Amino acid sequence: MLRKPRIDRFNESVLSRFQIYNSIFMTLPFDTISNTGVLLPLFSELCEKGYNNKKNPSEIVNLFFEKYLENPSESEKQELLFRFIQYIEREVVLFDAIEDASFSVVNHMDGHGTLRSIKEKAEAENKKHELQEYLTSFKVRTVLTAHPTQFYPGPVLGIITDLSEAIKANDLILIKKLLAQLGKTPFFKKEKPTPYDEAVSLIWYLENVFYHAGSKIFTYIQNNIFENTELNNEIVSLGFWPGGDRDGNPFVTTETTLKVAQRLRITILKNYYRDVRKLKRRITFKVVDKLLADLEIKLYQSAFGKKASMVITKKEFLESLLKIRAIIVSEHQSLFVEELDELINKVKLFGFHFASLDIRQDSRVHDYVFKAIVDETQKADLDVFPPDYHEMDAEKKIEVLSKVNGDLDFTIFTDEVVLNTLESITAMKSVQKSNGELGCNRYIISNNQSVLNVMEVFAMMRLCDWKHPTADIVPLFETVDDLRVAHKVMEALYTNVAYAAHLKRRGNQQTVMLGFSDGTKDGGYLMANWSIFKAKEALTEISRTHGIKVIFFDGRGGPPARGGGKTHQFYASLGDTIEAREIQLTIQGQTISSNFGTLQSCQYNLEQLLSSGIINEVFKPETSHSLSDDDRATMQKLADISYDAYTRFKEHPKFIPYLEHMSTLKYYAKTNIGSRPSKRGKSDKLVFSDLRAIPFVGSWSQLKQNVPGFYGVGYAIASLIDQGDFEKIRALYKNSAFFRTLLENSMMSLCKSFFQLTAYMREDKEFGDFWTLIYEEYLRSTEMILKVTGYKELMEDSKTMRASIEVREKIVLPLLTIQQYALRKIQEINSSEPIDKKQIEIYEKMVTRSLFGNINASRNSA
Repeated sequence: MLRKPRIDRFNESVLSRFQIYNSIFMTLPFDTISNTGVLLPLFSELCEKGYNNKKNPSEIVNLFFEKYLENPSESEKQELLFRFIQYIEREVVLFDAIEDASFSVVNHMDGHGTLRSIKEKAEAENKKHELQEYLTSFKVRTVLTAHPTQFYPGPVLGIITDLSEAIKANDLILIKKLLAQLGKTPFFKKEKPTPYDEAVSLIWYLENVFYHAGSKIFTYIQNNIFENTELNNEIVSLGFWPGGDRDGNPFVTTETTLKVAQRLRITILKNYYRDVRKLKRRITFKVVDKLLADLEIKLYQSAFGKKASMVITKKEFLESLLKIRAIIVSEHQSLFVEELDELINKVKLFGFHFASLDIRQDSRVHDYVFKAIVDETQKADLDVFPPDYHEMDAEKKIEVLSKVNGDLDFTIFTDEVVLNTLESITAMKSVQKSNGELGCNRYIISNNQSVLNVMEVFAMMRLCDWKHPTADIVPLFETVDDLRVAHKVMEALYTNVAYAAHLKRRGNQQTVMLGFSDGTKDGGYLMANWSIFKAKEALTEISRTHGIKVIFFDGRGGPPARGGGKTHQFYASLGDTIEAREIQLTIQGQTISSNFGTLQSCQYNLEQLLSSGIINEVFKPETSHSLSDDDRATMQKLADISYDAYTRFKEHPKFIPYLEHMSTLKYYAKTNIGSRPSKRGKSDKLVFSDLRAIPFVGSWSQLKQNVPGFYGVGYAIASLIDQGDFEKIRALYKNSAFFRTLLENSMMSLCKSFFQLTAYMREDKEFGDFWTLIYEEYLRSTEMILKVTGYKELMEDSKTMRASIEVREKIVLPLLTIQQYALRKIQEINSSEPIDKKQIEIYEKMVTRSLFGNINASRNSA
């Protein structure tokens, strides 16, 4: 039986359902203003017509009040707009729940890119042995980060889950009750979460989603691809940043790290405990029933007792399960052995750590800390560093750092930053004792620029009584300049005797992290992606030369501007010149809930990531993904031209003032959706280098301009066309899956742009020309990408995704209008005398509240 086209399945299962349930939702009385749900559709329609008729947000809102309300007071207008915001937030949740409920209908769970399709392809092409061999070492690691773009509180997440299940069952009575519950459940967080709060929120996904999805994938591979051969590779592993990521977050302490690690261990033990209790109901045979009862008691004591880590170890737990299995197979006809195997597989995957907690800090902090270490040890007459250490050049400092060891007395330090940094290393050792080495065995250096940055951390570890650290040091290269020299930095480390010995102890394996977010902020979309591609090639070559297995860990955000978009397609497009034995990437914000928030979506997207690596290696395409010299030259020209255009744009005198005065940038800090400050520096003055990637990209998203995802792309293509090189660009597009993926992701950014919203800025005396500059590049990028791809409309090959975007953009259009109306009101009040501070406070709250729905509707806004 032929399946309907995906877009038809989307229209039937998602769009039609949304229209039905939304009409029910709009009739529910959540508050004293019983006609809010009646007025919102009228306001939404007026917004669409208003922008088509070139009206600005203020004109649209005022026209609505004039047309549908009788002489409302200012407070009545404000109250209704806040009610609209509440309704729209919940409309977004409803649409999320419907998409989640329809996931397996819209997406073919056994189709292209799934493990079943890979297995069948391997059998058809007689490549099952190659597939088995590749899967003995290939892995995917998803690392959950605490970046603040997911604001749903726990109760709302629970409602989304229950609503999805009710929608699947078409239970109208329950759906109506849940919608009513949703209408009365608060979304807004009055207090900023702590890093521990963020960790607890994300552990919910580990416990309820990844635990089951990872196990299903491992079990499928074991039973269907390896069959009678034991699979000794975890395939899917989890990483975790909340509680360990100190970069720019002064609220992460050693206590936080230890509490989060303990929470991870206790959570996985609770999951095992629940599974053992389920097994006890089935495995009720002699001998094994007592063995299971003993495990149940030990797991309970480990998870809930005071001496949690002392009761049972991972090794003892696994040995007991294998013993039970042997008895069931030999004496009980393998009854319920499949259920037991599933638990055994979970223990192989998640151990007693559940997810590996990464420690991260900025290299500039390490410089500061290391200076203090040298100064204080010299004051204390400790023979650790030479007296002239600070005057030495980098090469001599590295020589000194290669030899230092010791056990620093922390009491000689009074600086909190110094103590916190050193204690983070002792925390790693402590977590390894309780959770196992995988519990915390990576130290990531943000803004890594040099060999010295790595050697300082290596020395700090050894000065903390850790002569041979059982931890990996992971440099993170972010800016365009840092990416250019990354391979030189790593070669110097590979040839350093002390560091080479450390790598040998770590299995001659080096993880290198590459930052898409700050790379794009620094160099623009094309140059950032091309710089990372070239850096990976150079790092692969130098690592292979020195016999080192390099693993790339990609720091990705949700939107294309931060390395998101069609991620699976990106990995499938890499050729032989880039090492790809593992795929490691950060998952954050709404991407966690949208791509990995349910069992089905999580399993599907993890399988897509696995298959992208498998396709690239086991099923090499007939045409190589490696770029020819001509295509490489074309790509370099495009990157260089776009980089120049983006740099001029970034250095425009109105760039920072525009973000400061015309966007929602400063309001991100007021949303209380993340524990981390919204910028790095302490200065009141806004400086580009202090801008964090999330509020930077997110502010462009709120303006519906999405600049970081396309600026410079159209200019570069148009420039090469003017030089008569259009056929070269077309050849690059035809030959390079990497370039095709870049353009397709850029199309997503363009599709989510809506310049009519801010068209009034064209007339602004200060920022009119700057707005026009952005708009012209938007038009040029759209035109040029369509010309190169041959498409008639953006995202022509992704109709379902485009349809989803269109619905979401329609839902939040009134919200965006209210946001712009409020921003204009603030400007208006600020320019009048006397300034009404109370009114400013109300409209600032309106702007802040309007951020949430827009963030969640975008699903990858930052």
